[in-house]
Amino acid sequence: MAETTYLLGVDAGTTGAKAVLTTASGKIVAQHATEYGFLSPRPLWAEQWPQVWLEGLSGAVRGAVQRSGISPRQVLGMTVSSLYGGSGIPVDPRIEPLRPCLIWLDRRAQAEADWVRTALPLDELYAVTGNGVDSYYGFTKILWIKNHEPELWHRTRYLLPPNAFLIHRLTGDIAVDFSSAGNIGGVFDLRQRRWSDTTTQALGIPRDKLPDRLVASSDVVGKLHRTGAELTGLLEGTPVCAGGVDAAVATLSAGVFRGGQHVAMMGTSMCWGFIHEQAPREPGFVSMPYVLHPERSTYTFGGASTAGAVAKWFRDELGQGERAIEEWTRGGAGLTAYGVLDAAATKVPAGSDGLVVLPYFMGERSPIWDARARGTVVGLTLFHTRAHLYRAFLEGVAYALRHNVEAGQRAGYALDPDLAVVGGGARSELWSRIMASVTGRTVLAAAAGGEAALGDAMLAAVGLGVVKEEQLVDWVGTSDLYRRYPPSPAEAAVYDRYYEQYLGLYADLKTRFAALVALANPT
Repeated sequence: MAETTYLLGVDAGTTGAKAVLTTASGKIVAQHATEYGFLSPRPLWAEQWPQVWLEGLSGAVRGAVQRSGISPRQVLGMTVSSLYGGSGIPVDPRIEPLRPCLIWLDRRAQAEADWVRTALPLDELYAVTGNGVDSYYGFTKILWIKNHEPELWHRTRYLLPPNAFLIHRLTGDIAVDFSSAGNIGGVFDLRQRRWSDTTTQALGIPRDKLPDRLVASSDVVGKLHRTGAELTGLLEGTPVCAGGVDAAVATLSAGVFRGGQHVAMMGTSMCWGFIHEQAPREPGFVSMPYVLHPERSTYTFGGASTAGAVAKWFRDELGQGERAIEEWTRGGAGLTAYGVLDAAATKVPAGSDGLVVLPYFMGERSPIWDARARGTVVGLTLFHTRAHLYRAFLEGVAYALRHNVEAGQRAGYALDPDLAVVGGGARSELWSRIMASVTGRTVLAAAAGGEAALGDAMLAAVGLGVVKEEQLVDWVGTSDLYRRYPPSPAEAAVYDRYYEQYLGLYADLKTRFAALVALANPT
């Protein structure tokens, strides 16, 4: 009898890595996660050394295989996805990192973004790349490195997205998947699906710093060499597929195979996206080739810079009691700090008794694209409790989600009435119900497990010929994968009024935010 084989997906995210082992039919047999952080040496700066991802990946893979009880020889192959790496990792000719990666959360390249707006016709840039200009995009971060670290820039051989760097460390091969290339913005021709000679020249970013080999997310980049096998505990020669940007891969894990389906990935940030086969029509969104059919399918998303990050900030800075409960019950009742916070916030009515939070803790992405926006709590009184505050934080992110969905509708994209939600936020019943009532859509919250790492296993299954793409629907087609949360009509009516205040508060405070930034950074 033939030995059962398994597929491995691993995602190196912003605050941790996760590995998932599945059968050839998509059943999750084991998963394991590791945690890590990022560096923030100055306000709005966010960077990571790639060794953090490598150690996280190693721990996640080893943990998942150990939990499964299977032999490493049963792992048929793996795929690696990652956070959006912004600038990518500048590496020297020996592919050694020269500095930390300026990740997507970093907003230091504001002056570079301003320069691009004056140096290039933005309508032409959008026509070529399908993307606009903001310090979020990798190409503006690349320009920051060029402008502020010229000696390092001169030594840079390549700028590698995180998953490309990790795969090189595992296999010795270099390739960039189409989604990661497109997410850099600025330097990628979305129409031709290749690096743009026109825009790289106009921006002053040498084309030879971008690897020539562009591949589909399901393509095999290489096989584990001896060091890669030692790092992962897998067998030397195990195939490794390219993967992609985690938001797009998580969208695949939710079963997005056609236009109209849309998914919110509630991780450190919020990425709400959908796929289509037409030219992007909304400059306020981010577009890149999708992880399936990258030659014709485009993944377009809007997003909040901080989603789970604001919940984590609240837990870490204001939830010491809840964290203590988590420690006391570890191995027993198994309460989590988030679960305790949720339980208290559930008793607070919709609207948090007059509180509104603007969740702009690291500036904001779509649809306002304002790096100077700041996190704001409005409406506090001595009556309010931490439970009010926590619920208002969750509601603020839900308002940001609705803001993006409405921008997509105004742009003319057809969207299904149901909204799938994946990631850590999907595990919160309270947050899922809030999102349903704020958006007026039934939320399909993914059951715990998988997300981007599950999408990676799906890509490995396709890339290694285990299944055909049309069979992937069977992996996510069962109803028990989602919990359904319809909107509450009564709460939706309340949230409609609070959402108007949310929009108005940003409009009223926009110039104040800019002034505060100037005061905090007088030079």
